[in-house]
Amino acid sequence: MSLPDMHAAEAIPDAAREEIERLLQTGDLFRYTAPSDAPVALLEAEFAKLMGSKFALAVSSCSAALFLSLKALDLPRDARVLIPGFTFAAVPSSIVHADCVPVLCEVGDNYRVDLDDFADRLTDNISAVIISHMRGHTSDMDAIMALCEDAGVPVIEDAAHSLGTLWRGRKIGTIGKVGCFSFQSYKMVNAGEGGILITDDADLVARAIIMSGAYEHNWKKHPVLLEAFGRHQNKLPLYNLRLNNLSAALVRPQLEELPRRVRDGRRNHDYVADRLMQSAYIDVPAPLEGEERAPDSIQFNLVGLDDATIAAFSRRAAEAGVTVQVFGQSTDNARAFWNWQFLKELPELPQTRNMLMHACDVRLPVRLRRPELDAVADVLLTTLDKVIRAPKSAVA
Repeated sequence: MSLPDMHAAEAIPDAAREEIERLLQTGDLFRYTAPSDAPVALLEAEFAKLMGSKFALAVSSCSAALFLSLKALDLPRDARVLIPGFTFAAVPSSIVHADCVPVLCEVGDNYRVDLDDFADRLTDNISAVIISHMRGHTSDMDAIMALCEDAGVPVIEDAAHSLGTLWRGRKIGTIGKVGCFSFQSYKMVNAGEGGILITDDADLVARAIIMSGAYEHNWKKHPVLLEAFGRHQNKLPLYNLRLNNLSAALVRPQLEELPRRVRDGRRNHDYVADRLMQSAYIDVPAPLEGEERAPDSIQFNLVGLDDATIAAFSRRAAEAGVTVQVFGQSTDNARAFWNWQFLKELPELPQTRNMLMHACDVRLPVRLRRPELDAVADVLLTTLDKVIRAPKSAVA
């Protein structure tokens, strides 16, 4: 079986075509042109219903959703925001953009927040927390929420990778005060770019709506108490982070596909994980008790191998047709915290650094079928075996 294209997404459902054609014919791409039922407004209503949340706001990216969430919390300048040391550079960037200061905590070999280090750092004048469910790996949200509630600190969930994931039966993104999701091409729902935030807090979403670019009285087209808007009219800056109708038209029919994509993604992940775990040198961290993942990729740790051998494995797997990203073995990987040199406070996190140096990431699009999964697993296992057996001089 030849290797599949690991970067191609699923086709956009046919149901989007008629609406896209209508938009192309009318040029009606701005979300606030229509008096009601614009595609973006319909997407917000449908997404809120899907998640069981009161309010949703569609914006230009998940980064924009994180930024607006922080601004809507009305944090003071230089407020300290606690985040995991394993996340994407967009997360600390959104904090900096919101005039706040990222504070990083340790992450374990299972890619989850180290709760002891998190608890220690939470006492360091922290004003808010962003929990990144990085690559869909959910930390212990019961423990995190208990700690944050005791400290009186609001939690924002960065659920960019976790649409469809459950924590003890609750949907990820609905546990904290705000949940933020991505519609970027490599996510479970694909609009190329885009994002959405959800919350049950009317005042918070009203602030976010105005700042997203609902100028003059466009905020009246959102189903939120008008009193909430009235408090903030003309008092907040406009950042113009709106989603457009064409993107919403791409997303809406994909929401119906989500249960099937989650099911297929979990099936693919677990099948490849079982195969990879046949190697004594590969460890695929198990989900936490109560976590039901919605994966479209697989992460695994290489055990007992030095950096040169790990680098050789990544290089030779790519030559064989499967891209293996080792998070820490790159001068520019946006998921390695030491590359976030735009931060004024860049701590040393030895536990997280060690994990990133042997943690591997491979895309597993949900559309792949068993023979394709076998082809990918065969390349990974065969390449690893060859690298381990090769003389040291050949590995370098």
